[in-house]
Amino acid sequence: MTLPVVVVHLDESCLGNGREGGAPGGAAGLVECHRGGGIERRDFRHHDADTTNNRMALTGARLALEYLSARGNRLRVLAVSDSEYLVKGMREWVPGWRARGWRRKGGPIENLERWQALVAAADRHEVAWTWVRGHVGHPRNEYADHLAVRAAGEGTGSAGLEPSGFLAWLAARQAKGQYAGYDPDADFDRLARLAEGPVPLRLEEGG
Repeated sequence: MTLPVVVVHLDESCLGNGREGGAPGGAAGLVECHRGGGIERRDFRHHDADTTNNRMALTGARLALEYLSARGNRLRVLAVSDSEYLVKGMREWVPGWRARGWRRKGGPIENLERWQALVAAADRHEVAWTWVRGHVGHPRNEYADHLAVRAAGEGTGSAGLEPSGFLAWLAARQAKGQYAGYDPDADFDRLARLAEGPVPLRLEEGG
């Protein structure tokens, strides 16, 4: 049976990442799927009072997959992130760690419990992880960044998935001359076709 396809764009933010003292952070995502002859879009945001970019990347990906599991459905998920830590970890590091009983040759695994929680959430679906270069004008990546920065700065999150503001955000920027000619529905269809293709995707195939 062909699984329903969902595309998730993830991003994270940490204010003062790496400095001494508290570093508030945010994780967020845009979730899209076909439903009722159209495209349904949802957002989520999460805030931590003291964290790092890497922790937020893992947390955001886990939350997205857990939200998608809420009704018990198994899905085909294309997870797009500009975090090489997240994407490379899930594609290259995690299989070896699991095979060795969650150990690595170079010492303890950083953020082990977060990796394990993410893997448990990912096992409920068929997930393809792909990387997109951040801050180079990909609208969905920029929107996810907007949500993550807002969560970090305001100290706010969402109660699960909520109606998306992506189209309004995009229209406001197109009115200022950004993303001219960009068709969000056509771009989603392109990404959904990628999700249906062979795995693994190349890192560049999330643009």
